[in-house]
Amino acid sequence: MSHGAEDASHGSIRAIFYALGANFGIAVAKYFAAFWTGSGSMLAEAIHSTADCANQLLLLLGLKEAKRPESADHPLGHHRVTYFWSMVVALLLFFMGGAFSVYEGVERLLHPQPLANGGIAMAVLAVAVVLEAFSLAGAMREIRKTAGAMPFLKWFRETRQSELMVVAGEDIAALAGLALALVAVSLSVLTGNPMWDALGTLAVGVVLMVIAVAVMIEVKSLIVGESVGPQQRAAIEAFVAAQPEVEQVLNVITLAWGDKMVIAVKARMTGMERITGIEMIRNINAVEARMQERFPEARWVFFEPDER
Repeated sequence: MSHGAEDASHGSIRAIFYALGANFGIAVAKYFAAFWTGSGSMLAEAIHSTADCANQLLLLLGLKEAKRPESADHPLGHHRVTYFWSMVVALLLFFMGGAFSVYEGVERLLHPQPLANGGIAMAVLAVAVVLEAFSLAGAMREIRKTAGAMPFLKWFRETRQSELMVVAGEDIAALAGLALALVAVSLSVLTGNPMWDALGTLAVGVVLMVIAVAVMIEVKSLIVGESVGPQQRAAIEAFVAAQPEVEQVLNVITLAWGDKMVIAVKARMTGMERITGIEMIRNINAVEARMQERFPEARWVFFEPDER
């Protein structure tokens, strides 16, 4: 594994463990508070945190499976398996987090229940906000290492690190949900009206479903097959065009492959009319070797000389 790909992989693992540790502690506290207070918002948040813990374990499983070696059945390895597990996680976030919260909110609206010991619920939610903020800060530190000054939304659309994208999406959804739940519980305590708790539960569910859909759209694109990011794609094309053995770049195709990438180049080679086949092969091999040195994550490079 190249240093760039290895650093990215380790960064994703660190972000996942930040989230796993925070969500486990939060889930335990939320279940206690939900049982003690009877809060629907708190129960929805507890289920969401449980789903997040399971999600992070699935992401770790995906990263482990991605390291399996190439074989006759999988000649390009298992690197893209991270996209599959990222989609599973997004679906779980949608259904176990979002859909369940909406269902629970509707139930609370139809059958209101008074909120007991609201102060405990508010205290647990406040602590959860701090822990979730710590998790999100860890994920953002890892994102900044690869994104630099790129705005977050642009990084979210362009990144090929599906597991880091999912962790960031989960953390943002969790913080937004916690804020809504805290407001809802506070209003229920202040007014004595359990309707606020039910509305908060509904709002948490909607937020989780919206963010889950955004993650699913991006991961679906990766599963279908996306090129590497625009900046890296332009850098690859410029690098190939600058090689002395290459007269003209006719086409460059890149494909994100987990933490690796596939590159296919069609180019007119310098002096094609007068060099021998052996010389052509040596020139192509030299260009490919320089490409893999410059872009270590380019695990596979396919080079085709052409006149068109």
